[in-house]
Amino acid sequence: MSDVRSLLCLSSIPRLGPLKIRSLVTHFKSPENVLRASARELIRVKGIDASLATAIAHDADGRFADDQLRMMEKAGANIITLWDNNYPDLLKKIYDPPPLLFVFGRFEPRDAFSLAIVGTRTPSPYGQKSAESFAAALSGLGLTIVSGLARGIDTIAHVTTLTSKGRTLAVIGSGLDVPYPPENRELMHRIADSGAVVSEFPMGTKPDAPHFPRRNRIISGLTLGTIIIESLEDGGAMITATTALDQNREVFAVPGSIFEKRSSGTHKLIREGQATLTNSVEDIVEELHVKLRPILKRNNEPRPLPQLTLFEQTIHSLLGEDPIHIDAISDRAQLSTPDTLVSLLSLEFKGLVKQLPGKMFLRM
Repeated sequence: MSDVRSLLCLSSIPRLGPLKIRSLVTHFKSPENVLRASARELIRVKGIDASLATAIAHDADGRFADDQLRMMEKAGANIITLWDNNYPDLLKKIYDPPPLLFVFGRFEPRDAFSLAIVGTRTPSPYGQKSAESFAAALSGLGLTIVSGLARGIDTIAHVTTLTSKGRTLAVIGSGLDVPYPPENRELMHRIADSGAVVSEFPMGTKPDAPHFPRRNRIISGLTLGTIIIESLEDGGAMITATTALDQNREVFAVPGSIFEKRSSGTHKLIREGQATLTNSVEDIVEELHVKLRPILKRNNEPRPLPQLTLFEQTIHSLLGEDPIHIDAISDRAQLSTPDTLVSLLSLEFKGLVKQLPGKMFLRM
């Protein structure tokens, strides 16, 4: 706790960003030692000028740190530091990882196998279906889905993953106690119950515009790759794509209609060779096959099925990772639509089938 308090004190100092805090802690071996150092000792660290050294030595705000700790305790949040064992390894490898992460929920080892899904706040019906399909199929493979809790594609990715009984992480651009957008407050708590909500911003921080580009580098930094679904060329999702490329992470772009302006950004990424044109989950698995090998191996191991009726066995064998409409399932199974629906709902109850909007179904 002393290291956390010391890091909070350091974070209260203007101009002292993630890189400089990391340099100071590396040099002095601990955050407490940084605060004990004199201005003359501090100035020896690269990037620390005389005025900043004086501020560190004299202006670190202990009251700010104590207030943050009280607010976190009241909200039920935790802080994870860059030097903790449970700090995400993928995020630790980016150029400027946050020294502090404020967290509702918890990280798990399986989050090492994660993908981000981001896109426009005003998706078309095609964009909505694409986000639902990719989130359901990827979470069904055991991947953690990461997004930014924003309206539109982000919200769809989170909700679909939760509905699919998958794991999702939300990275926000405000304090944990200032949900944004406000209507996603309940969703944030649902995510925290089975995954994690993450912010680098202190408790009480408002969702100001400059926070979101910084937030985006964490979304991409937590993942093996980022999927862009509908974005204008100057959209926020394009910033996430840029940070992913800067971090040497994969970028996948879902193509849209040539008449749909909302896909101009994704088309630009594909045209300029910055993203893999992505029509299906198979495109992603193929690109990340080596990195995903541990979970793909687990998924390929035969799992015992619960006891199924003959009709349920027939319908289950017809389903795959790509959504199929109930009418097509009924035709292939040579069953009436009502009988097919009864079996599908039973399979869904048993956790073997996922229902998507529009009476579409896929195997879990």
